[in-house]
Amino acid sequence: MNLLVPYYEHPAARPAEWDALVAAAPLLYGVVLNPASGAGRAPDPAFVTVADRLRAAGVCVLGYTDTDYGRRPHADVLTDLVRHRDWYGADGAFLDQVPTEPGAVEHYRRLGVAARAAGAATVVLNHGAHPDPAYAELADLLVTFEGPWDTYRDLDLPVADHYCHLVYGAPASARLSTRVKCAVPGTGAHPWGTLPYPLECP
Repeated sequence: MNLLVPYYEHPAARPAEWDALVAAAPLLYGVVLNPASGAGRAPDPAFVTVADRLRAAGVCVLGYTDTDYGRRPHADVLTDLVRHRDWYGADGAFLDQVPTEPGAVEHYRRLGVAARAAGAATVVLNHGAHPDPAYAELADLLVTFEGPWDTYRDLDLPVADHYCHLVYGAPASARLSTRVKCAVPGTGAHPWGTLPYPLECP
C-alpha cells in the first residue's frame, strides 16, 4: 500500500495518531507535515520530533507549502521550502493549491526547480483535479483528485502511476483507483484531521 497522508493535527494534541503513523511506515508513500499552514514563523519542537521519528522510520516527510494557484510570490514559497528543510528536515515538498491550466506550467517549473534545490527529493503537486498533461514532468506525483467520497465514487478518472487521489468522507470499504492514495472518514472544514482507515486509532 502507498499512502500519502496529509495529517493536519498537532502532535501534542494527537500523540497516539502520530505514533500510529510512525508505526505504519512500511505502508506510507509519505506524510505531509503542516505545522502552520506551511512551515510557520519559527520551528515547532513537537513537529521537529515527529519529523525526526518519521525520517528515522524511513518515511518521506513532505513539507506543506501553499502556492495559492500561482498567486503566491515565488520568494514566499521558497522561504517555506527552506524552512521545512532547515527546521524539520523535510526531504520532500507538497505544493498545495496548484492550478490545472497550462498557462501556469512555467511558474510551477521554476517552483519545482527551487524545491529540488532546497533538498526536496520528492515533489508533489496538489491540483485537486485532473491537470494539463504538461505538469507531469514537473513533479514525482500529481494529486488529480481531492474531494468527498460522494463525488469520487461517481467519477471515472484517468489513472497513472504518478497520479494520487485524496478522498474524504469515505467509508471503510472505499477503494481508490490510484497506486498512491489516501481515504479518510473526516468531513467538514477539516477532514485531514483524521487518519486513513488502515491506521485508525481505537
